Amino acid sequence: MTFQTIPVLRIFDVEKAKAFYLDFLGMKVEWEHRFEADYPVYMQVSRDDLVFHLSEHSGDGTPGSKLFVKTADLEGLYRDIMAKGYRYCRPDISVAPWDSRVFEVVDPFSNRILFSEG
Repeated sequence: MTFQTIPVLRIFDVEKAKAFYLDFLGMKVEWEHRFEADYPVYMQVSRDDLVFHLSEHSGDGTPGSKLFVKTADLEGLYRDIMAKGYRYCRPDISVAPWDSRVFEVVDPFSNRILFSEG
């Protein structure tokens, strides 16, 4: 048996979400869905095997959620995203109380993603 967890993160502005998740974190849009042209978007973004659903629908997700993401190449990910020059989030690598190196990013909707070595 295998599983994959895909968190649903609440967003309020598609362009701001794309600037953060695509331009800054280096993810790509897998698909987008709207019931009508002017309706809220529900989309899937990914980078390798990291997958998020982003939703403008009011009943999906809670702004300010926190995700814990383990990565085998924390330093490489950090260098990659910091090279993007995203002006609204400039994290630092630190050592967590459990002795793992981490850095945290906060999206424009107060969702927090903590990347950890592991």
